[in-house]
Amino acid sequence: MQGTIDRERGATGAGAGAGAGAGPRSRLAGPGVLLRVEGGVLLATSASFYWVNGGSWVLFALLILAPDVSMLGYLLGSKAGAATYNLAHTYALPASLGVFGVLAESPLAVSVALVWFAHVGMDRLVGYGLKYTSGFKDTHLARV
Repeated sequence: MQGTIDRERGATGAGAGAGAGAGPRSRLAGPGVLLRVEGGVLLATSASFYWVNGGSWVLFALLILAPDVSMLGYLLGSKAGAATYNLAHTYALPASLGVFGVLAESPLAVSVALVWFAHVGMDRLVGYGLKYTSGFKDTHLARV
């Protein structure tokens, strides 16, 4: 598994040898940097849509860390923990909730989906990625 993580880290520009012979420009355009920028864009966009949608900032503050409850899966082991964490930190569930909210004309569902997207974007921005089963610190962005 460590070889897979090392290859992934090298692919994102965060691991050993990732910048060997590469100049600063190539590191700035590396997948790791781009994924963090993408996270920042998702965070800013979600928060902007939340504001335009008239969402409660109290609700935003209460829910912004809610997806991290999924870390409790690690109490059942690293495989269960990675599965629950990853499920709560992909785009699929908040996107589904957002679509449901739009179709059902539910401002609350749309607001929760936007906060959820903001959380995922915030995590990506600061370098927290999807987890490998080898351990909580092993992510698709880098080892944290």
